[in-house]
Parts: sequence; structure tokens; C-alpha cells
Amino acid sequence: MSERKVLNKYIPPDFDPAKIPRLRLGKSRQIKVRLMSPFSMRCETCGQWIGKGTKFNARKESVEGEKFHSIQIYRFYIRCQRCAAEITFKTDPENSNYEVEKGALRNFEPWREEQALKEEKEQTKVDEEENNPIKALENRTEQSRREMDIMDALDEIRTLNAKGERVASADVLGAIASRDEGKSKRLAEEEEDELLAKQAFQSAGGRRIKRACEEEAVARERDIKMMAVAVPRSDRFSASGASVLPLSLGIKGVKVRAAAPALAPLPAPTLAGMLGAYGSDDDDSNDDD
Repeated sequence: MSERKVLNKYIPPDFDPAKIPRLRLGKSRQIKVRLMSPFSMRCETCGQWIGKGTKFNARKESVEGEKFHSIQIYRFYIRCQRCAAEITFKTDPENSNYEVEKGALRNFEPWREEQALKEEKEQTKVDEEENNPIKALENRTEQSRREMDIMDALDEIRTLNAKGERVASADVLGAIASRDEGKSKRLAEEEEDELLAKQAFQSAGGRRIKRACEEEAVARERDIKMMAVAVPRSDRFSASGASVLPLSLGIKGVKVRAAAPALAPLPAPTLAGMLGAYGSDDDDSNDDD
């Protein structure tokens, strides 16, 4: 049984490779390539929109008689995805872009319009300078003034950078030390102010000085406690429940709660009453029977 993958092939002894006909391909032949659309376009046959980067199986050929400074221009053939209409475009080395030939319409690209306007403006300026020497002189003067302004700005930036580079490390450390010294001095002054405030509100013996209103409140509270101890608990309230203690001695903002009126004592149960209650229960049970 022979091998499936043959490594050595049989060559007959009378084999002459010169007798094998060679396929001669022309320079203008088409080559099948795989590419992506370099721009977004719209098919003119069916109106299908083809986005940039869509992949196609295309045919490539060199354009005869068209070159840009010895750079060969190539043409590509693709087909619409919807109607299979043929679309052709070719390279544009002059503008580093592509150019649609037939079968599709390239979508509007605003940046290309801006670039074209810029180039047109520059070309108009060059033509104007060639025809009008005064205008050329004005343009050169304006350009020189702009360059001088730029150079002044650069000199200023360099000066500022040089000042920053000339700062020594000793100066930086001195600035940090002075900042820390000022901070510590400020903390010492705050502590001194607090100590003076404490000393101002203390007497010679070290006891805290109370304000007049605080002393009055303490005196009133002391009088109320003395009055409450002197008056018996049963005589502190009248028959109506009002407090007998003078309210003028109380502390401002403190309300004295009135005592609840005393309840009358219940009569003690007697033997006759208990027997009567027992008898009434028996009568009620007989009536029910």
C-alpha cells in the first residue's frame, strides 16, 4: 500500500524540463485581491450605501499610460453587495487618496473640503504676490512681525525657566524652616491667649468666678431645698392641689408639678354585708331554676 503523502516523486530518465511550455502572462493582466473600501460611497444603480472598511473580492490592474512621477496608478474593480453592479476606482498618488471612476458616488467629507479651500487660498495668495509686489512686501512684513512675537514669547519662557533652575536647595530649606517657625510661633501665641483667658476668670485662690445670674440661680435653688426640708410633705399642697411653696424662689424655666388630689379611703367590709351578698347570689340562682 502506497503512502498517502508522497515525499519522493518518480522522475523518468528521459525527462526534459525544457519541453514544458511556459505560461507567459501580460503586464496588463488582472489580479484577484482582497481589499477594504478606502472610503464610504453610494451605489448609483440601487442606492446601496457602502461604508468605509467593507471587505470585497476585487480585481486589480495597472492603468496604462497614467503615472505620477514614475509611480504606477492602479485600478480596482468591485461589485455592489445588493445589485452586483460593477464599481471602479483608482489610486491618486498626487493627493494620497483614491478617486472614483464609475458605478458609485463618493460621500461628502467636510475635512477634504476644508483642505481644498486651504490649498486654494494658499494658491491665490501666491498668485497675488507674484502680480502685486506691494502685497508681497506687506505679507513678508506681517510674517516677520509674527516671528518676532514668537521669539519674544520663547525668550520670556526661557527666562522663567532659568529663574526656576537658579533656586538653590538651601533657599528651599530656609523657606520651609521659616514656615515651620511661623507656625510654631502662632501656636504658642494661641496657647498664651488661652492661659490669659483662664486666669482672667479665676480668683486669687484658684476658684472659678461665677456670673451674677448664675449666682442668683444657685441661691434660689438653695432656698427651695431649705423650704422643702422645713415644710412637711403632707402640708406642701393645699386641698385644691396647688403648691404651698413660693414659686418666686424657683429657678426660671422650671415648672412645679401640682400634686394629684387624695382619694377617699374605701370602707372596711363587714360580716353582714358579706352574708347579704352571698344570699343575693343564691336567690338569683333559684329564680333562674
